[in-house]
Amino acid sequence: MNIRFVAPMAGVGLLTACAMAPEGVSQEDLAAFDEAVASIGCELVGESDYLPVELQTGLNREQVVQTAAFRVAAEQAVQLENGGVRLTTGSCAPV
Repeated sequence: MNIRFVAPMAGVGLLTACAMAPEGVSQEDLAAFDEAVASIGCELVGESDYLPVELQTGLNREQVVQTAAFRVAAEQAVQLENGGVRLTTGSCAPV
């Protein structure tokens, strides 16, 4: 496990009180994020997950991390034990 990717998600709990989309991230960006994360198996854990989401959405790493935190705060994703995030809506919804 790579610590660089776990540390940014540590603040996810801080956002639960105010689930607002990150600054500079539009509704279209949120939809693109959901599609991109679904395309890589619904989980963001390490470099091999973040990079394709960045490339598909045009968001930078900080925006991807903040968007993942927003999805957790909005109860549209869950934080994983390994520090990653798994979407729980749309095509990533549990069966």
